Amino acid sequence: MLISVIIPTFNEEKNITKLVKYLQEEGGVALANIIVVDGGSEDKTTEMARKAGATVVISPKKGRAAQMNYGASFATGQILYFIHADARPPSGFVNDIQSAIRQGYQSGCYRFRFDSDKTLLKLNNYLTRLNILTARGGDQTLFITRPLFDELYGFDEYYVIMEEYDLLRRLWRKNRAAFKIIPKEVCVSARKYDTNSWARVQVANLVAMTLFRLGAKPARIAATYKKMLHYQ
Repeated sequence: MLISVIIPTFNEEKNITKLVKYLQEEGGVALANIIVVDGGSEDKTTEMARKAGATVVISPKKGRAAQMNYGASFATGQILYFIHADARPPSGFVNDIQSAIRQGYQSGCYRFRFDSDKTLLKLNNYLTRLNILTARGGDQTLFITRPLFDELYGFDEYYVIMEEYDLLRRLWRKNRAAFKIIPKEVCVSARKYDTNSWARVQVANLVAMTLFRLGAKPARIAATYKKMLHYQ
C-alpha cells in the first residue's frame, strides 16, 4: 500500500526543504506523492517545496483542516500520512506504517520528542506514551487509510483549531482498537517554547482542551489560545 504524505503549510520556508528531502530519502518508492498544501504563505514556502520535488497546491481556504482535506483530494496513495512542516518522523516510518496496516490497524500516530534538552519538555515527551486524547496532537503525525478517512468525511473544517482532536474523537468512537500509537518518536520543533515559558504553553493547552471538551466554538478557542501565547 503506497503512502501519500500531506503537509499543510503557512510561511514554512525554514523547514519545508529539509522535510521534503528527508521524506524522499526515507520513503523512496513507497511514497505515492508528497503534497504540500499551502494556505497563502507570504515567504518562499511554495517555491522551495516545488524545487525540493513536492507537489504544491494552494488551498482555497486557509486553516489546517481545510488545507489537509484539500491536499487529500490530490492523494493517490491508499494510506494518507499528515505531517506538520516542523516535524520529522523517525527513520523507517514507511515500514512502521505499512506494518501497522498489515496488523489490522487503520490509523495511528507516533509519540514525540522536542528538539530540545530542557528538562520540562522531556515530561511532555513522556506523556505522549499515554493512550488518551489529551496526550495526542497533530505534531505526532497521523496516518489513516483512505477508506476510513472518507468514511469519517475527513477533517471537520468547522474546527479552525483542535481539528486533529475532533477527528481522533470521532475515529475512537467508531473503533478505538483500530488506532495504533507506534512506540517511536517524531522530532518536533520547540519553537513555541522558545518564545513562551513552559508554564504559559501548558496553561494555554489546558484552556484550549477544556473549552474543546465543553463544546466551545472553535473560533473562540482559537482567539483565546492566541491571546495567551506569543508568536515569532
